[in-house]
Amino acid sequence: MSAAMSEVKAVGTEAPKAAEAPVDDEPLGLLGMRAAVGGVLMGLANLVPGISGGTMLLASGVYPRFISAIAEVSTLKFRKRSIFVLGVIVLMALMAIVIFAGPVKDLVVNYRWVMYSLFIGLTLGGVPVVWKLAKPATSATWIGAVLGFVPMAALAWFQAQGPDATEATAGFLMLFFAGVAGASAMILPGVSGGYLLLVMGVYVTILSGVDQVKEALKAKDFDALMTPFMDVVLPVGLGVVVGVLVVSNVLKKMLETWEKGTLGALLGLLVGAVVGLWPFQVGVAPEIGSTFKGQVVTAELLAEIEPEKYPTEFFTPSAVQIGGALGLIVVGFALTALVARLGAGKDEVKEQAAAAAE
Repeated sequence: MSAAMSEVKAVGTEAPKAAEAPVDDEPLGLLGMRAAVGGVLMGLANLVPGISGGTMLLASGVYPRFISAIAEVSTLKFRKRSIFVLGVIVLMALMAIVIFAGPVKDLVVNYRWVMYSLFIGLTLGGVPVVWKLAKPATSATWIGAVLGFVPMAALAWFQAQGPDATEATAGFLMLFFAGVAGASAMILPGVSGGYLLLVMGVYVTILSGVDQVKEALKAKDFDALMTPFMDVVLPVGLGVVVGVLVVSNVLKKMLETWEKGTLGALLGLLVGAVVGLWPFQVGVAPEIGSTFKGQVVTAELLAEIEPEKYPTEFFTPSAVQIGGALGLIVVGFALTALVARLGAGKDEVKEQAAAAAE
């Protein structure tokens, strides 16, 4: 049994007492360090389309503790260690999101093919992590993989139809469900929160809202703070809380009752996410007289449209761009794989100790 499989099984089933001891005996300082690293990676992952926050937690070795802590807190079981792990991860993730929301948005808008190439590599780097959980594959694994891949690929196709197909009115309810989607990505390895937000058409809206809140806090302008907070941060935050509480318990139950199929679905979601990350596309300003989000574009309206909201078009890449994209894919894959190896090393030692104790 792989170390990663043992950890996920610990989330969904009652582990033998001997197997629990290595986790509970881990020094609090080391556990806090791993939780902090995992939280930062999860926060960054939720900013970047194609990267799964759950995979980053899994790779850093704190995923099962995070899931267990949420499940315990949601059922009013308050253990000091669980609250500590949950608090460190959430705090560090929030700090990463607030600090990097603006820069990541600018990079995606201005260097789309570069960033998307990197996103593809980072996403594919999570495939070995989830595949390690799913081995040995059964028919349920492959059925789950198809069920996960098809809707994700369909979302990618839907996104490719243009901004009118995916840019939704960012009202309270839409942003609430966006928060639920983002929370799902925090829980599920292989599911990218940033990608789901991109497909829902609220990705830039949320990043801009978070960045506006940060700038208002820095300027101590509380009047400027209220609008982005109430219009964006509050509904998304409520959705995240609801999503985390619901999805963590649903995932726990699914791993208990249909483990292979659930892991297969995660794998399908991960591979399907790559379909929507074709890098060679660029934002193009809508032409005067064309229709943009249901409105006829005038010179005045065009001046008000921000570059991040421009519709995208595919372009034919040069040889240099193709080579650069392939190189960035390799770099992204290597980065995710490296994080996975760093997280797996200690857990393999724990698994051996647990096996010896049985």
